[in-house]
Amino acid sequence: MDVMGDKATLFESGRFVQPSVEEPTRDELSDMADAAEEVRLALAAQSGDAEAASVLGAVLLRRGDLDGAEPHLRAATAAGDRAAANNLGVLLHQRGYPEEAAGWWRIAAVAGSAAAAHALGRYHRERGDEPAAEYWLRQSAEQGHVLGAYALADLLEHRGDVGAEHWMRAAAERGHREAAYRLARALDRPAGPEDENGADNAVAEAEQWYRQAAARGHRRAALHLGAILEKRGELKEAGRWYLTSAKDGEARAACALGFLLRDAGDTESAAVWWLRAAQHGDGNAANALGALHAERGETQTAERWYRAALDAGDDNGAYNLGLLCAEQGRTAQAEQWYRRAAYAGHREAANALAILLLQGSDTTGAEPWFSKAAEAGSVDAAFNLGILYAGRGTEQGAEMALRWYERAAAAGHTEAALQVGIARLRDGDEPEAERHLRCAAGGGSAEAAYRLATLLDARRPPEPAHELGEIVHEKTECEEWYERAATQGHRRAQVRVGMLAAARGDVVEAARWYRAAAEAGSRNGAFNLGLLLAREGSEPEAAVWWTRAADAGHGRAALRLALVYARRGELAEGQRWADRAVALGPAEVSERAGRLRDALREELSA
Repeated sequence: MDVMGDKATLFESGRFVQPSVEEPTRDELSDMADAAEEVRLALAAQSGDAEAASVLGAVLLRRGDLDGAEPHLRAATAAGDRAAANNLGVLLHQRGYPEEAAGWWRIAAVAGSAAAAHALGRYHRERGDEPAAEYWLRQSAEQGHVLGAYALADLLEHRGDVGAEHWMRAAAERGHREAAYRLARALDRPAGPEDENGADNAVAEAEQWYRQAAARGHRRAALHLGAILEKRGELKEAGRWYLTSAKDGEARAACALGFLLRDAGDTESAAVWWLRAAQHGDGNAANALGALHAERGETQTAERWYRAALDAGDDNGAYNLGLLCAEQGRTAQAEQWYRRAAYAGHREAANALAILLLQGSDTTGAEPWFSKAAEAGSVDAAFNLGILYAGRGTEQGAEMALRWYERAAAAGHTEAALQVGIARLRDGDEPEAERHLRCAAGGGSAEAAYRLATLLDARRPPEPAHELGEIVHEKTECEEWYERAATQGHRRAQVRVGMLAAARGDVVEAARWYRAAAEAGSRNGAFNLGLLLAREGSEPEAAVWWTRAADAGHGRAALRLALVYARRGELAEGQRWADRAVALGPAEVSERAGRLRDALREELSA
């Protein structure tokens, strides 16, 4: 027989009869099975089956039917069922009869119930009887009861007992998520300088326990796991754990996720998570929202969030309010907020307050705040304190300044390292000077790079001669430092790089660096550029640069101009520049310019 159409089409045509009643779902079938099982247990319990009565009582207890569970549990307990005795204790504890509950727990625990021993141990601890609590919790833990192991570890840790870690680890290994988290926290501690390798191993183990706890839904474990991964640069996985923790209600995770999104360039999503965290009382997130609105110029909204951070107990809120007021020129309010944060121990607020006072010429008031901030670890405050002492112009002030500069330099402050390097150069301690100048130059200081180059330059042996008598110019370390400083805009370094290029015969490179220095205001750069142009036959342009140099006080440039105008026959102009050269010096230039001036005067009077 031919079949017209496929099965789906036949069903849709109505030619097959459909069931008029829907089939029960899987959940409904499960409920039906549970109901049938409950009926079976009830019948068995009525016939005197103690085990059935115990199981039925436990089912009803879990459901919250205390009245229905109690007679079954009492019947099973009377028949010697220890599980029923434990559950009867739970039921009585829920009804508000802890002493009677403890009596049944004791019976069950003596009969070997680990769960009852755990409950009895907690009962004794709540009443302050720690010896009895330890006894019963240890009984429970030694039988392998995970809650007993955790409760015992918690008790021992509270007392500072070294055995706490063993039981905490035992509970964690059996899947207790809070135990895994606390074990991870104990392992995840700052490394001491003497135990770095051991600390690294501990952090690796801590990560494993964080993972176990986080996988079981522990939101703080997920937060700390995210922090470890973020520090390691595994940002995607860190973000996933932050998201998991944040969705479970951890405000700190929501805040951290916000920063991760901001760094990835998604400011809008970051603001959403910061808002969520701030609304749950996270001061750091409130500060982040304040900073975001401040960047947008929304100062009133920024101030509102900074105040919210302050209300949440975050002293950064007061500091940020101080910064906001200072930017708006509200100096009095800025000082008040800085003081509030500084009195709370905020070191950068103390430094900012000192700067504010110093700007108001209150040196006496600024010094103690700089000191407080520096002693608390503010690198900027240590450097500022050095500037303050150096400004006194006394020998004692110079000593104190160097002390604070050294402290800031040791913490990586570039300008402080430069100042220490200069001081050591002045004292003749070249090795120490070089060490600090290298630190400062490596940190980006153009002045340090230049001074380091001059130090190395002074040590260079004479240039070796080529076989044919030509000097061989190889780029040395000092030239590399000159070039680094020159690239950063250091005018004297630019002049020096130009001179080194000229010595190599690279006129184009020399002119480039001389011009850069001259255009930035260097009179030596302008003079040298003029010399280079004159040698290339461009004396008119050279005169332009010499004029700029002479106007800036360069005696040799003035003398060159006097000679140029004398050769042109413009004797009066030549005499004027000769007079200028005599006044500017140095002595050798003054002497030559004086002779030229006298000769021009005779020519003019002849």
